[in-house]
Amino acid sequence: MFIHNKRLQYTVRVAAPNPGLANLLLEQFGGAQGELAAASRYFTQALSEDDPGRKDLLMDIATEELSHLEIIGSIIVMLNKGAKGKMAEGVEQEGQLYRDINGAGNDSHITSLLYGAGAPLINSAGVPWTAAYIDTIGEPTADMRSNIAAEARAKIVYERLMNVTDDPGVKEALGFLMTREIAHQMSFEKALHSIQPNFPQGKLPGMPEFTNVYFNMSQGEPSVRGPWNQGDDWEFVENPTPAVDGGDGMASVQLSEKDEALLMDMKARTMSNPESNPTTGADLGSGMQSDKL
Repeated sequence: MFIHNKRLQYTVRVAAPNPGLANLLLEQFGGAQGELAAASRYFTQALSEDDPGRKDLLMDIATEELSHLEIIGSIIVMLNKGAKGKMAEGVEQEGQLYRDINGAGNDSHITSLLYGAGAPLINSAGVPWTAAYIDTIGEPTADMRSNIAAEARAKIVYERLMNVTDDPGVKEALGFLMTREIAHQMSFEKALHSIQPNFPQGKLPGMPEFTNVYFNMSQGEPSVRGPWNQGDDWEFVENPTPAVDGGDGMASVQLSEKDEALLMDMKARTMSNPESNPTTGADLGSGMQSDKL
């Protein structure tokens, strides 16, 4: 059961309308790293989670992300307040109105016109929100890592948004949202490492002859070595050659006699003649074959 509190989790104070900034903030409203994506990701994970501690954690953070969606949406609407009235009432000349809602070279006129200067579920480029942003796989050791990365990406976007505004109230609210991304990362980290072992993900350990092997697949300089490919944990293969399993590196399949006969018929029917030099449509169109016709 969800119960809505009419007060925001964090107070929104906007100094002045700024439709261009409002458009940029849509990235955290209906974008891939935004609050709706986060809330949907954690809510759906919580529904299928069998561990009571992780279920509670995921539901708590999913619900908080919805409150963050309300905060960021409220900032967007406040930043668009001036444009909303001007668009609705047409109190300015067309050219000046266009300049006002367009901001500093931003595409905010699109959201102003199509969505009435509201907070649509799109990103800053106008792309509609999609469930494809949700990357849950149903394995907690994988999903927790994905959640940590999602919170990290959202923090970076908030930092970038803070860098493009000098509105103290907006910057403060964005700072709160950015800080909560840090707190969520720490919670997900603790939840991940409360599962032991948690690597590799899933049940199967992997093939031991390949688990600790590093293949140098990018030839040429620079070829940098570090803890990711050297040390006691790693077998470094300088010049990997096929096939690493000791086979011939070719693909094969066991076919029935009937299937093999059909494939041979098709192969014979579609075989190319390497000795031919046919006249093609490109030849005719270029005029190169006109002397031969």
